[in-house]
Amino acid sequence: MHPLLRYTLDLFEDALTPPAPVQAGERTPDAKVPRLPRISKPFRAPAQENSAQAATSNVATVGLDRTASAASKPYHHPKANRKMQLKQVEVAYLYQKARRRTIGFSVGADGLVVRAPQWVSLADVDAALQVKGDWILRKLAVSQERELRQQQGALQWTHGSLVPYLGEPLQLVLDPTHSGAAQWLPAADAPSTSAAQLRIGLSQTADPSQVRDAVQAWLMRQARTLFAQSLDRYAAQLGVQWTKLTLTSAGTRWGSARVDGAIRLNWRLIHFRQPIIDYVVAHELSHLRVMDHSPRFWDTVRSVVPDYAAMRKALREDGGPRWD
Repeated sequence: MHPLLRYTLDLFEDALTPPAPVQAGERTPDAKVPRLPRISKPFRAPAQENSAQAATSNVATVGLDRTASAASKPYHHPKANRKMQLKQVEVAYLYQKARRRTIGFSVGADGLVVRAPQWVSLADVDAALQVKGDWILRKLAVSQERELRQQQGALQWTHGSLVPYLGEPLQLVLDPTHSGAAQWLPAADAPSTSAAQLRIGLSQTADPSQVRDAVQAWLMRQARTLFAQSLDRYAAQLGVQWTKLTLTSAGTRWGSARVDGAIRLNWRLIHFRQPIIDYVVAHELSHLRVMDHSPRFWDTVRSVVPDYAAMRKALREDGGPRWD
């Protein structure tokens, strides 16, 4: 196995893995279509017209289902270079060639991204999009709804604003008399409030970007400490060893793991309750034993986080606050 092989946990994808224990013989959904065979006759979508034209055009249109309303709102990726019709919904997406073995789909805040091996033709991609059409539209709708919720609940960087920390509200207190690093006060010690406080040595008229940077720096320090503790705890339970922790701010990844023990975790997980953080940590460490998303992998996760499905669902439905 290549030493750089790694598996990731996506913010917006839930079809990579079963939400509940899988019974023997069941087939689980996958965010990637099955590997396309390297054969002389390319895989074609049944009854697809003008496939040769689609294979050479930079902008392809694929008709999947003519039953939906033509007035459906389109989904446009800001860097889109191809587009298609899915159930009469226009989906403009970013298409990329990549060093991979399957056609992969990911749906994030910007929209749909499709990555395919160099040897796969555009006709093959169109056919794969037909197969995954329902999944794509469902994920785009979920992502759009999440983005709207996050916009409505965007964090404010002013005195007295609240920021979620480990699943609880944390009130920002701008105090120019406070010196040194930001200081956390538990709710029991915080005056005139039922929420914990984060005291920051800034004027109450400070620029929001200054407040945001100070809060982010404190949250990232907390994240590194708490994530490392969780990694140590679950690595011991799983009988694996992690070698390096890197904090990321990836837009569509909560975490990833490499076979050499390097773990990457999105620092914004610090907004969530500890059990959710523990699930993501256990997920990535489980890849050090099983480098795929097979039933054996999920049995490994379940062995240390029995209620992983509930934690995964909570993470998927919340998505965290929006940072501007």
